[in-house]
Amino acid sequence: MSEPRKFPFSEQKRLEVDPLYAVLRAQEPVCRVQFPYGEPAWLATRYEDVKVVLTDSRFGCAAVLDHDEPRTQPTKNQGGILTMDPPEHTRLRKLVAKAFTQRRVEQLGPRVQEIADRFVDRMIEQGPPVDFVAGFARVFPITVVCELLGVPDERQAELRAWSDGFMATDRFTPEQTEECMSLMAGYMAELIERRRAEPEDDLISVLIQARDQHDKLTEEEMVRLAVTLLVAGQETTSTQLANSAYALLTHPRELQWLLADLDRVPRAAEELMRYLPLGFVGGLPRYAKEDVELGGVTIRAGEPVVVDIRSANRDEAVFADGDRLDLSRVDNAHFGFGHGPHFCIGAQLARLMLQVGLRTLLARLPGLRFAGDEDDVVWGEGMILYSPSRLDIVWNPAELGATRAESARTGVR
Repeated sequence: MSEPRKFPFSEQKRLEVDPLYAVLRAQEPVCRVQFPYGEPAWLATRYEDVKVVLTDSRFGCAAVLDHDEPRTQPTKNQGGILTMDPPEHTRLRKLVAKAFTQRRVEQLGPRVQEIADRFVDRMIEQGPPVDFVAGFARVFPITVVCELLGVPDERQAELRAWSDGFMATDRFTPEQTEECMSLMAGYMAELIERRRAEPEDDLISVLIQARDQHDKLTEEEMVRLAVTLLVAGQETTSTQLANSAYALLTHPRELQWLLADLDRVPRAAEELMRYLPLGFVGGLPRYAKEDVELGGVTIRAGEPVVVDIRSANRDEAVFADGDRLDLSRVDNAHFGFGHGPHFCIGAQLARLMLQVGLRTLLARLPGLRFAGDEDDVVWGEGMILYSPSRLDIVWNPAELGATRAESARTGVR
């Protein structure tokens, strides 16, 4: 067996995807790689192979707890719903899914719009230039997710700091990462106890009911679920919003196409999900439960496979001209929210936040553009999810009145 390739193949540069992926899809779609930490793994780069790994029951996630799993950070996975296989995974997912039904997400729409407007109001009051990341991308999603969970406003900044602590790859020591995880779990345990005494209409109260009245959740499972929902729900959306703003401002023709009709936002949001690399590869590895033929190689039982969503979403066999951002793209079956049993359970909420966020910004901030140019954007370092850490924007304040009228017409305040 050949020596594994060092992975990642290169340092992330803005939103570029390494051209080596196209070569691998054509010549070596499943190859051996060595992550910075953990054992060697197979890397699947082609759309159809990624789909197999994410859906085939011959691959599972639970074995990561028994292995030195391939990963980008020193801290090993501590378990939770993401490391479960059926039937345990199915049991927990059904409970949480009740909070993310299409009907419930639609009911959240007006409140999500109010929150988006609140942060845009603050940016307008401050006046341009404004750091879009600090003023919107980092605060809007966590406010929505915290309201869903029942976390009070005054604790959100603290929770965000703890979340950053275990999303970082090199800014925190393993001990600091463990401390952040412990602090967040401790806070969630306290919140659960408060909601047990005084239930409210939030997700924590729903989980408590499942635990106390139906005995379907253990206390540890409930805490882990709350932490996972908070981190996954807001970190990925925050990253996607910042990257989407950068992508739109660096693709002026696509931006103008979208501005011509803001009813195109849902389609545009899907294309941005396909096109933009979040900076992590496939989440947790899957371990083969038996020998499996995949992409021309044999994955032996007990070997890990990591799927590369970025590469699969650019696969020219599925997406015509896949390296090009095309907001008008149709039949966009991307893997931005994953696929199979571990498909993102909050995908509908994430879509709502992305669509409301993008539409509100474009409707209410006329002439949106970089404060300087794209070279002035500061990119985050040492995080699992890759996006700008500072992105200064300006707009045309003199046109705000007309924009408010247009917002009212389109349903965006």
